[in-house]
Amino acid sequence: MWEPQYSISSTILSRIAEIAEIKAAVERSRVLPLNEAQLRRQAILRMAHTSTSIEGNKLAQFEVGKVLEGKAVRAPQKDILEVENYYNALKLLDELARKKGDITKEEILSLHKVVVSGLVEKEKVGNFRPSDVYVLDDLGDGREMLRFKAPPAPQVKKLVGELLEWLEKSKEESIHPILRAGILHLQFVTIHPFTDGNGRVARLLTQLQLYRDNWDFRKILVLEDYYNRDRMSYYNAENRAQGKNYQKDMDFTYWLEFFTTGFLVEARKALEQVQSIGFGKVSKKNEQIFLDRDEIQIMDFLSTTGRITSEDVVDVLGVAKRTSQLKLKTLSDKGLLKLEGKGPSSFYTLSK
Repeated sequence: MWEPQYSISSTILSRIAEIAEIKAAVERSRVLPLNEAQLRRQAILRMAHTSTSIEGNKLAQFEVGKVLEGKAVRAPQKDILEVENYYNALKLLDELARKKGDITKEEILSLHKVVVSGLVEKEKVGNFRPSDVYVLDDLGDGREMLRFKAPPAPQVKKLVGELLEWLEKSKEESIHPILRAGILHLQFVTIHPFTDGNGRVARLLTQLQLYRDNWDFRKILVLEDYYNRDRMSYYNAENRAQGKNYQKDMDFTYWLEFFTTGFLVEARKALEQVQSIGFGKVSKKNEQIFLDRDEIQIMDFLSTTGRITSEDVVDVLGVAKRTSQLKLKTLSDKGLLKLEGKGPSSFYTLSK
């Protein structure tokens, strides 16, 4: 069975300890439901922007916001489709995060299918790559240099299976969730199981793993922000462990130092965001807003999708349509939702 090779350096240990303290502080913070939903909505926007930007997408964050709202943007159709796909993948991720258990091969293929839909040949969508791949650096003037040669295509299915087996085993061995997520991230991009979309799927899986391990930081943590600020450092951290060719016994230590450092930076930002909108910043009238379990599910759905209808509530809660309409009306009366449109085409958005 595959076992990742790494050492727990003092850097990794201290970073994880501080991240754990921040996680506890974030979870203890009292935040208004509307404010938390707005933070989650902002996180979705930043994830869609930064994760596609890392791969070369040229859309600015405000343009990504327009795309997510269904507004027209003057940009190459490929860039728009990449953002739309990633947004849809984030919605799928939210659904998968509600499930218990370990990540499966079927979930990986489902995420890939959404990420690359319309961007690659149909036979490559949601399927492992049929041939070998080489990661190249563009040196300019038409010259390229080999950065990394992924494992042969016939090995991909087996290597992905071994990674998933290790994830299941590592939970039983109580390996820290941050280490598990970091190892998943690097091993997945190292296997490079797809012709295209490997980085985006790796970042989605990292997020999914953290969500299922209850290390979600109220779903406002955006690790991609750290990678996007210095993409070359991100690539170099991966490549320092990988070398020029796939090696089963590569050392993950340096990558985990990079991963935990970035995690800490973004965790601190998440805590600042939560503290900046805590109850000390709002009126006493607003402090009296309380939500039941169904209302929390509605707000969670809305923070991911940006809009919700009574039909959506029927699907999410499994209630009658009349009940769903009453629940939305109650949230609107509390000042959390705003009704848009009229009649059958009406829907609700977050109140500003």
